[in-house]
Amino acid sequence: MKNFIAIIAFLLFSSCAHIENKTVLNAKQKPNIIFIYLDDLGYGDVSSYGATELTTPNIDFLANNGLKFTNGYATSATCTPSRYALLTGQYPWRNRNAKILPGTAPLLIDTAQMTIPKMLRHNGYQTAVIGKWHLGLGTGNVDWNTHITPGPNEVGFDYSFIMAATQDRVPTVYIQNGNVHNHNPNDPIAIDYKNNFPGEPTGEDAPHLLKMKGDSQHNRTIVNGVPRIGHMKGGQAARWVDEDMADVFLEEVQAYVRNSNEQQPFFLYYGLQQPHVPRTPHPRFVGATGMGPRGDVIAEADWCIGALIKTLEKQGLLENTLIFLSSDNGPVLDDGYEDDAIAKLGSHSPTGNLRGGKYSLYEAGTRVPFITYWKGSIKPGVSDAIISQVDWLSSLSTLTDSIITNLDSENHMDLLLGKVKDGRTDLILEATSRTAYRQGDWVLIPPYEGPKMFLTKGIETGNSEDIQLYNLKEDPSQQNNLASKLPEKSKEMMANFKNIVGDAYKNTSRLQFD
Repeated sequence: MKNFIAIIAFLLFSSCAHIENKTVLNAKQKPNIIFIYLDDLGYGDVSSYGATELTTPNIDFLANNGLKFTNGYATSATCTPSRYALLTGQYPWRNRNAKILPGTAPLLIDTAQMTIPKMLRHNGYQTAVIGKWHLGLGTGNVDWNTHITPGPNEVGFDYSFIMAATQDRVPTVYIQNGNVHNHNPNDPIAIDYKNNFPGEPTGEDAPHLLKMKGDSQHNRTIVNGVPRIGHMKGGQAARWVDEDMADVFLEEVQAYVRNSNEQQPFFLYYGLQQPHVPRTPHPRFVGATGMGPRGDVIAEADWCIGALIKTLEKQGLLENTLIFLSSDNGPVLDDGYEDDAIAKLGSHSPTGNLRGGKYSLYEAGTRVPFITYWKGSIKPGVSDAIISQVDWLSSLSTLTDSIITNLDSENHMDLLLGKVKDGRTDLILEATSRTAYRQGDWVLIPPYEGPKMFLTKGIETGNSEDIQLYNLKEDPSQQNNLASKLPEKSKEMMANFKNIVGDAYKNTSRLQFD
């Protein structure tokens, strides 16, 4: 009997030891994770996606040595909603506040909500966000001269170094872990989105101070010769220099990678500001493409990505780092500043062969460059499967053994790693509060009232009084509306669409550019 007990005890000990060793091994094998998230980069703005007049060798390196998705989507055709969905795994249309936020907007993500950085931090990751945030800060009426909370640090990021809102909005300052970087208490910052401060020049009343002209929306406080959205006073020492922004964020990213704890994997959200307006390339990139500032800032962003890859290589981290690269929405040329984006475009097509662009319900609004790269773990290839940024949360939860599921986020980790070919069967797409439905090769756009064009942007809205139905495999440019020819297919897809969205799709709001 004693021998039997001894044998059982030995087996139990051996089993527990095996489990413990396996756990330690898995912890050591957890990859670093980097999101490289560009701003307004179009499907056709990358040479590995077909651009011929513009070269992006470092993005191409990731695409050609990783997995390039041809049906990869942001959830939305504008910035804030896509970033919200990416981090929370929730469709943005479920949160009526998930729209383009003003510079003074409160934090959009509930601090009790699950997010990717929260999930990863719980599983032993160091977490950081560097670059563009645009998900709100504080609880409203932010005092920029004190500690700002809640913010990125309250939704899962250990470290944050971000721009306060967007590059074209005030305040034009960096926020580091909730505090204005280089803040001088003797020169307090004041912000007002309605009224100017006495004595502060604006683009409207002091055009001689401008190095770049803005439209009626981008015509308020002048910082570095660029008129902004909103009015700002004070904070002179803290104000950024636009042409240095890419280098500032890159240096922060490189320092974070170099100083990361070797005993812990890290998650880094790198939000590049390019090619969003104002397009202000560093002097060493001016003229790099012949396409004016928009082309030049894409070249600048590509160079930054290459510098990050070299840093990972130098630190011996590239083989244990899973990289996601994508964009928050599709492209726009004229978005508030006179910068020759249209005049110097030449034969380049930022949308590729897709219809629409930023703000639009057509494909170019949400179908974007979408790449995964993991040296030695992802075989080079191209996938035509449907995949969305909203899926990154559930997918990464399985990679880290978190097994966190979400109402909208689906687990497609095996697809993202190139192990399987099948992706989503369907997907809800959103553009300025309006929604559409992708299912297989088909996309359905419900009827919406309103203008057919954003005239100041030169982009089709996707609005029509009739249902629109397109077969994207046969008609990727969405030129042939088949709704009247295939009424049963339209009816079937409309029913499936309503099963997900309900009548919420009717609750739309008009986007104003003023």
